[in-house]
Amino acid sequence: MHLLSGLVLVIYGICLAFIFGYSLVQLHLTILYWLCKRSAQRIKAYPAPDVWPAVTVQLPVYNERYVVERLLDAIAAFDYPRHLLQVQILDDSTDDTTELIQTRLKTYEGSGIDFQHIRRERRSGFKAGALQYGLARATGDFIAIFDADFVPGPDFLKRTIPAFTSTKIGVVQTHWGHLNQNYSLLTRLQAFGLDAHFTVEQSGRNSAGHFINFNGTAGVWRKTCITDAGGWQADTLTEDLDLSYRAQLKNWQFVYLEQVETPSELPVAMGALKSQQFRWAKGAAETARKHLRQVWKSDKPAGTKAHAVFHLLNSGIFICVLVTALLSVPLLYIKAELPDLQFLFKIGAVLLISLLSLSFFYWTALYQKTHDASKTTWQFIPLFLLFLSMSMGLSLHNSLAVLEGYIGKKSPFIRTPKYNIVQAADSWRKQAYFLKSINLLTILEGILAVYFLFGIVAAFELHDFGLLPFHVLLMLGFGSVFLYSVLHSRR
Repeated sequence: MHLLSGLVLVIYGICLAFIFGYSLVQLHLTILYWLCKRSAQRIKAYPAPDVWPAVTVQLPVYNERYVVERLLDAIAAFDYPRHLLQVQILDDSTDDTTELIQTRLKTYEGSGIDFQHIRRERRSGFKAGALQYGLARATGDFIAIFDADFVPGPDFLKRTIPAFTSTKIGVVQTHWGHLNQNYSLLTRLQAFGLDAHFTVEQSGRNSAGHFINFNGTAGVWRKTCITDAGGWQADTLTEDLDLSYRAQLKNWQFVYLEQVETPSELPVAMGALKSQQFRWAKGAAETARKHLRQVWKSDKPAGTKAHAVFHLLNSGIFICVLVTALLSVPLLYIKAELPDLQFLFKIGAVLLISLLSLSFFYWTALYQKTHDASKTTWQFIPLFLLFLSMSMGLSLHNSLAVLEGYIGKKSPFIRTPKYNIVQAADSWRKQAYFLKSINLLTILEGILAVYFLFGIVAAFELHDFGLLPFHVLLMLGFGSVFLYSVLHSRR
C-alpha cells in the first residue's frame, strides 16, 4: 500500500514540477513584456520603403461559403500599389464556395489586382500542401497569408512590409483581434486566453530574441525565407509552428507587431472549439517531436533554448494538469493515512505560486485593454477563474491529442468551421459544416465532473480543504465542457 502511495506522490510531484516550471517561464515572459513596453523600439513606426515590393497574398480556402466573400472584399480594399499585388485564392472546396468565389471575382475585374483562383486536383497536404502549391506560382517577394475567417484592414501591407528592415528578417506577424468576442461566454474566454498569447507571450519572446511562431495567418513571410527553410511541410498539424522553427534554426529573424491588429472570428460551438484545440495541441506535440533535439543541439543561447523547450512542450501542460487532477482525490486519503509525510504534502504549495505567476501573466494582457488597474482586477478575477476552469475541463480532450502527437499517430487536418457569426442575434445551428461534439470522450468528461464532485465531498469528510478550490474548478470545468458538448450537438 505504501509503495502505491509513494508512486502516486512521485508522479504527482513530477507533474507539479512541470506546471511550476511552465508558470515560471510565463512569469519571465511577463517581466520581459513589461521591460520591452518601456522601450520606444516596441512602438516605433517603420518608415515606408523607397520602393514598395511585389506581394503575393495567399488565401487557403476549404468550404468557406459563409466568410469567403467577406475575405475577398477585405483583400480587394488593400491600400497598396495594385500592379504589385498578386492574390492567390487556394481553393480546395468541395461545395458551393467555388461558385461564390467565381461570382465575386467578376466584381473585381478591372480593379488592377491580379486575382488567381487556383484549384488543385487533389487536396494533398491539406493547408500546407495548398500553400506550397501556391508558392511555386507566387510572383511576389513577400507572401501574406490569411485564413478565411480573418478581415485584414486596408493598411495591413503598408504597416507590415516596412517592418522588413533587414534582409535577415523572414517573418512579420501581427496581433489577432476578435470580431465576435462578446457573442457568448465561450468566445469571451477564448479571447481572454488568445489575448495573453498575442500580447504578453509573443511580445516577451520577440523582445528577448527567443523563438516565436508565425500563427498560421495574419502575417507576412519573405519568400526566400520559406524556401530556405524547406518550404511548407504537412507532417504536422501545425505547419506554421513547424516552419517557424525550421526558419529560426537557420537564423532567420522574426518580428512581432503587437500594435497591428487583424480581427478574426472565434469558434462559437464546442465541437468547433474542440476541433481547433485538438489540432493546436497535437500539432505542437508533433512539432516538439520533430524539432526538440535540433533546438537543444543548436548554438542558440541557453535562455533561448529553455524558452524554446517550454514553447514546444507547452501543450504537455494539459497532460500534467489532467494527471495532477486525477491523483488529487486519492491524495486526500493518502494524506490522512500517512500523517508522518505531512511535510511532503506542503510541496503542493507550488500550485499557489504557479497560480500567482499565471495570474500576473493574464492580468497583464487584460490591463493593456483597460489601462486601469482597479477596473482590470474586477474584470480579471471572474474571467481568469472561468478560463482556468474551462481549460481544466478541456484537459482530457487535449491530453489525448498531445499523446497522439508524441507517439507519432497521424490524423487528418480538420479545419475549424466559420459561420460569419458577429452579432449576438447570429445563429450557427442550422448552417453547414456542423461538427458534433458528443462521443465517448464527452461521456468521460461528464464522469470526471462527478469524480471531482466526490473529491469535494471527501474534503468535508476528511476535514482537509487544501485542494477544495482545485476540485471545485475541476468539477465546474468538466461539467461545463460536458454540458456545452451536449447542448451544441443539437441543431
